[in-house]
Amino acid sequence: MKIYCLVGPEPMDICTASKSQTCEIPSSDVMILEGHTSEVCACAWSPTGSLLASGSGDSTARIWKIAEGTSRSVAQNGPFNVLVLNHVKGRTNEKSKDVTTLDWNGEGTLLATGSYDGQARIWSTDGDLKTTLSKHKGPIFTLKWNKKGDYLLTGSCDKTAIVWDVRAEEWKQQFEFHTGPTLDVDWRNNVSFATSSTDNMIYVCKVGETSPIKTFAGHQGEVNCVKWDPTGSWLASCSDDISAKIWSMKQDKYVHDLREHSKEIYTIRWSPTGPGTNNPNQQLVLASASFDSTVKLWDVEFGKLLCSLNGHSLCIRLHLVLMENIWQVDLLIDASTFGH
Repeated sequence: MKIYCLVGPEPMDICTASKSQTCEIPSSDVMILEGHTSEVCACAWSPTGSLLASGSGDSTARIWKIAEGTSRSVAQNGPFNVLVLNHVKGRTNEKSKDVTTLDWNGEGTLLATGSYDGQARIWSTDGDLKTTLSKHKGPIFTLKWNKKGDYLLTGSCDKTAIVWDVRAEEWKQQFEFHTGPTLDVDWRNNVSFATSSTDNMIYVCKVGETSPIKTFAGHQGEVNCVKWDPTGSWLASCSDDISAKIWSMKQDKYVHDLREHSKEIYTIRWSPTGPGTNNPNQQLVLASASFDSTVKLWDVEFGKLLCSLNGHSLCIRLHLVLMENIWQVDLLIDASTFGH
């Protein structure tokens, strides 16, 4: 299976003032990473940007070293500088060991992986297994480090979320509020976080508290993704009900109901702009990606659509970055997931 990665010297520019704009990516700017033998379920860049982690249904995660200036020909002809993190000894096609999610800590020194066997594993950048965390009774669908790096948060099909004390190598608290599988989690700060589920609910929880500190109800379908803005003031969510919503800790009802997609929305990302970022004078924008093959950019202050990026033949995972006052979308396309 393949991972397609943009390696060109200049990122793709997107003008938010335009309602529609097409950008062609030259083949010379695409690097193909081959090695996985089953679908690629997750990818994540390290904070330094030099390492790419991938998780697959082949029971492995891989750490790819992407040298700056790497050319397409070098990448395709190899050899790759890649570490293989085996999640099972012997056979590598055991379904229970599928790597479903992964996340780097803030320093980029540790990689956490979640697996279909219900275990979270922590690895060094050298590929050494540091810790195995076991308590979930079902597959882990999502996991996130807090900014401080002392807690790891996992969400599982067993309907729970668990906060792990990484230094002590043990679970600190299990949160059992959802009535369906936990689909996503996201830290608000070092001790509080949001969880979403197939039960259509969102809970905001805090380490040490036995009840949610906030409950958000309003979606009419599975809530696939939750993300806090850079200040932790607003929470964005997206759902199978074809909507994205903006929530505030100051009120129970959503602040904005964003409805322009025509199919389920599976992921959202905040721009690194506005208060709490290195670009405080720039507009805060939310991006949403849907199975309708579009990415939409939203003005979250007024709840208005800024731009619709159309024509994607594949679903994409996206990360927004702002450099030199120009919007750029860094696209990592996992074609293997869709049979290409």
